[in-house]
Amino acid sequence: MNILIGLSSSTEKLPSWITNWAPDMLLETNWGQNSIMSIIMSLVIVIAAIVIGKILYWAIGKFVKAFAEKTKTGLDDILVDKLEEPVVYGIVILGFYWGFRRLHFTDNVDEFFASVFMIIFILNVTWLIARVVDSLIEEYVVPMVEKSDSELDDQLLPVLRKTIKAVLWIFGIVIALSNSGFDVGALIAGLGIGGLALALAAQDTVKNIFGGLMIFLDKPFKMKERIKVNGMDGFVEEIGIRSTRLRTLEGRLITIPNGQFSDNAVENVTLEPTRKVVVNLGLTYETDPEKMTMAMDLLKDIVAANPKLTGNVLVSFNSWGDFSMGILFIYWIISPEDILEAQTEVNMEILRKFNAAGLDFAYPTALQYNKDLN
Repeated sequence: MNILIGLSSSTEKLPSWITNWAPDMLLETNWGQNSIMSIIMSLVIVIAAIVIGKILYWAIGKFVKAFAEKTKTGLDDILVDKLEEPVVYGIVILGFYWGFRRLHFTDNVDEFFASVFMIIFILNVTWLIARVVDSLIEEYVVPMVEKSDSELDDQLLPVLRKTIKAVLWIFGIVIALSNSGFDVGALIAGLGIGGLALALAAQDTVKNIFGGLMIFLDKPFKMKERIKVNGMDGFVEEIGIRSTRLRTLEGRLITIPNGQFSDNAVENVTLEPTRKVVVNLGLTYETDPEKMTMAMDLLKDIVAANPKLTGNVLVSFNSWGDFSMGILFIYWIISPEDILEAQTEVNMEILRKFNAAGLDFAYPTALQYNKDLN
């Protein structure tokens, strides 16, 4: 704040060329506690700051960025891109501050404007630092994490990025309030007293945070894996400290509070070694024992001939239905990518081989007997 005040201390008096040129009426006529010329000079300073900011913004985009793109390193491109807007806004903020400091109102109004500009200026610096730090993480840390074999860093990096941003902004806000005359110590103490009430009111949030910690510790699933939880089925896109995002099979994005993972069973579909398929077939009651045996042998041959299947098969003549004799047929698919295609191939082979062997599938039928009472 001393720096900002120092900017205005040298401008309490108007330049001699203005006092020699301006009419005495403008120099002597007051509006409140300020002369008309002082007000005009303040407006000129504000307008000049805006113009300088726009010129600087244009110059950076036209020349500085073009020069940075020609260099081999990407660090200068990052710094230019992320420093551009905060620096321009900082110049405009200083121009407004300088212009307002030339004017005098009541002591309370002057103090209020000084505090407001101090808060805005420090928050602008905080924004600059947060942008630069996040860009450095994106440019250097993210590629390193993507190249590593461990998946834990892929899960922790989004959380750490958000945490670093939050810490920077918290420090910036605290520093801004402290330099503006607020009693930060009393504010923190008040937050401590109200912490218990806040914790009681935010039980679900705390539960979700602990749920997020349990995900990182227990690792029931990882990024890009397909899971099922509480009736939702999808691929994990982001694991946060409070919630997890799933991309459903329909392409929709679902945000799930982490507390649900501690209250419900989580099914990791990706980790299944093979996909089990259960098929129930029904043959007509006209099928004799030899053909029933043939049908079961054909099912075993179909599984053995398909490279997408494990080769393990269970076949059983297991039921007497109302209109069919049931065969239980169980087989396993090796790769998740082949689930639909493998089932189609197996079903088509069943249809071909059963038709060729004269094995008839049953469908709901009923026989009606009429007794002649005469």
